[in-house]
Amino acid sequence: MRLRYLTLTAVAFFSAFPLYYSVVVASRHNSALAEVPPPLLPGGNFFANVARVFDTVPFGLALANSVIVAGSIAIAVMFFSTLAGFAFAKLKFRGRNVMLVITVATMMVPAQLGIIPLYMLMVKLEWTGTNYALIVPALVNAFGVFFMTQYLSRALPTELLEAGRVDGCSTWGLFWHVVLPAARPAAAVLGMLTFMSAWNDYFWPLVVLNPDNPTVQVALSTLASGYVNDYVLGLAGTAIGTLPLVAVFALFGKQIIGGIMQGAVKG
Repeated sequence: MRLRYLTLTAVAFFSAFPLYYSVVVASRHNSALAEVPPPLLPGGNFFANVARVFDTVPFGLALANSVIVAGSIAIAVMFFSTLAGFAFAKLKFRGRNVMLVITVATMMVPAQLGIIPLYMLMVKLEWTGTNYALIVPALVNAFGVFFMTQYLSRALPTELLEAGRVDGCSTWGLFWHVVLPAARPAAAVLGMLTFMSAWNDYFWPLVVLNPDNPTVQVALSTLASGYVNDYVLGLAGTAIGTLPLVAVFALFGKQIIGGIMQGAVKG
């Protein structure tokens, strides 16, 4: 038991150390990178470097855009994936298996192959440079549908749905009152993964947005694109951009883990 806790402590330390050291460097001057031995304690320039980040790029707007985009995508993916997963797992209709196979097969196609036609569509809709171009194409994804289908096929008893129909509940009513509560643990995990993926997305926002309306990742790339790399400036921006992810996990991590354990016990 003691060896297990020591191993977990070591893993946690080595996992958190890169984030801590980025804060250490972000609180000093660029000369700290060449010091031997390297500094291990934060300096006194963190807030000055953060101020330089906001003066160099519109980082406040980037944070707001990323929160709006990642939050909207996470909520939409949870809802639509649960809805589609319920249909594939528990509703009988013609072509259900074929449609599910086609949906899963789209996961094998690299997203980069669809960038050009997707960009042309955004141009026709006049959504380039706006958050709509990031949110609408990502409202649902194949992984979320497959994930919720597999979860609901095992965690949602068919007898419970039949009892609801006997009580006069419609299909939509079953979804709201029976499926959503049962899917809450998996939906929470899916929402967390989707939020992190949307927050860290770089390629598509770089293509479709402009420098005046960036997301966090696009703003960070701008910080690192100078003729001479200012590593302190980039790490200061990275530290700020990581804080929302840490805050989201700190607020909802216990609920997600508790929901997973509750679902496991019920299953």
